[in-house]
Amino acid sequence: MTSGVGPGDLVLDLGAGDGAITCHLVRVGARVIAFELHPSRAARLRDRFADHRVKVVGADITDLRLPGRSFRVVANPPFDGVSAVLDRLTHPASRLERADLIVPRAVARRWQERLRRGSPWQLDVETSMPRSAFTPRPRIDVCHISIRPGSTR
Repeated sequence: MTSGVGPGDLVLDLGAGDGAITCHLVRVGARVIAFELHPSRAARLRDRFADHRVKVVGADITDLRLPGRSFRVVANPPFDGVSAVLDRLTHPASRLERADLIVPRAVARRWQERLRRGSPWQLDVETSMPRSAFTPRPRIDVCHISIRPGSTR
């Protein structure tokens, strides 16, 4: 996945887990807000990234509060909360510049159709992801989507 994130970008990592995505964001110089619900994982993230520009928030992604300034999202969020996340990210007041997310293919199709109908947001299905790329392997088809403001925004 090529997100185009660069130095100084504010990036949300939703469902950060062990920091697999967070470490790449840190490497390119991004300022990261990592959301992780599980307290032990959140504590490990705080320890792992204590010397970096990473803020760890111990919260459910369905309770996501968006930054008041422009931001990006690069994440593999928990699939059971992804529709609530997409609702927030595409809210009219959102300052989202671009989101790159790994989501169930069925969710991607549903949201792509929803956003086609007069929305100021554009959702593109970028690539299918092989189930073997995940541990544990999902039982459903998964893909990488990007969301960004459309030409009417």
